[in-house]
Amino acid sequence: MRDLSPVALVVNTERAEQEAQLGSLPFGPFDPVHHRTLEAGLRNWVDEQTGLKLGYVEQLYTFGDRGRLTRSSDEGGHEVSIGYLALTQLQRNAAALPGRRLIDMGGRWRGWYGFFPWEDWREDRPTMLDESILPSLERWAEKAPDDRLRPMKPLQRLKLYFGLSGAAWDEERVLERYELLYEAGLVHEYFLDRGLQPPTDGRLLFGHPMKMDHRRILATAISRLRSKLKYRPVVFELMPESFTLTELQATVEAISGRHLHKQNFRRLVEQGQLVEPTGASSTATGGRPAKLFRFRRSVLAERPAPGLRLGGVS
Repeated sequence: MRDLSPVALVVNTERAEQEAQLGSLPFGPFDPVHHRTLEAGLRNWVDEQTGLKLGYVEQLYTFGDRGRLTRSSDEGGHEVSIGYLALTQLQRNAAALPGRRLIDMGGRWRGWYGFFPWEDWREDRPTMLDESILPSLERWAEKAPDDRLRPMKPLQRLKLYFGLSGAAWDEERVLERYELLYEAGLVHEYFLDRGLQPPTDGRLLFGHPMKMDHRRILATAISRLRSKLKYRPVVFELMPESFTLTELQATVEAISGRHLHKQNFRRLVEQGQLVEPTGASSTATGGRPAKLFRFRRSVLAERPAPGLRLGGVS
């Protein structure tokens, strides 16, 4: 998190000319000689390459779709990657970050809503949905042929994933929404995977692109993290040792992409017994001193799913 906005580490790597300006998620090889487990290899590689100390880590998925790293003219082997969701605190890493590691690898922190702007509902329903995304998807869905491998028709998937015709907007369907945009040719990666230049005929393409299938990996990670909020206290991996309830709410809103009712959120936190007061207060807001809280770690031993069971989008 940076300034209460979720960010992902994006690095620059050498690739084909048409991808020269695109960033990618950090990645590296697994060395079974030196790494006992995949997770140990991940933590070691991230530490060596970036200096970052990871907190919560979870394996996401195996990514190996055609187009992610190969072209029709390529003769080498096809590469398969194992994606991980890894959380870290910028505040904790700032003092320990050795020199220019991130800069040397072309790394920078980028807000993830730049890649998925239709997912940020904190202020209101994104205007781009009704002005451009949904009309473009509806035109595509009406003409798209049915896929026998899918149980639903394109128009049915559109209504379900984007909350149309009475369906609710489900913040966890980040990946499904991105993949529908990909199928419809409304993101850059649709063309890059086919070795084509993105169109210059005025057609709208949505969100910042990434190399290979890294935006799909990031969408998978966001979906998983949003889901995890509801049954694991992962949000506290991104919080300092002490915090106000307002800061906690803003962090949850940033991850979920939703606005939450203040009193309902505080009631949810109290009922879940997830935090405890430190006895201190903060005057950083400039107004009345706000009580400081910390994560109540004993909750982990008290019940199996101590998360924040958020309600519908407000």
